[in-house]
Amino acid sequence: MNHLLLISAFATSLMLAACDKPVNVIPPAPVVVTPGPAGPAGATGTQGTQGNTGSTGSTGSTGATGATGMTGASAPAASTPSN
Repeated sequence: MNHLLLISAFATSLMLAACDKPVNVIPPAPVVVTPGPAGPAGATGTQGTQGNTGSTGSTGSTGATGATGMTGASAPAASTPSN
């Protein structure tokens, strides 16, 4: 009977040890990369080529006729020249 009790205790401990509990693995936090300061400015580029000249526009339309002028005043009476 001692052997039976010893064997059952050993079998029970084996069965309990066989129950593997999953381990909760927490993934590491993602690394956030912040950009550093801006580097020096690059060299100035070459100047571009001259663009094409635009085409001449069309002639404008003729303007409206102007209003008639006022009638002139009558000439003053002839007077002697004053020197």
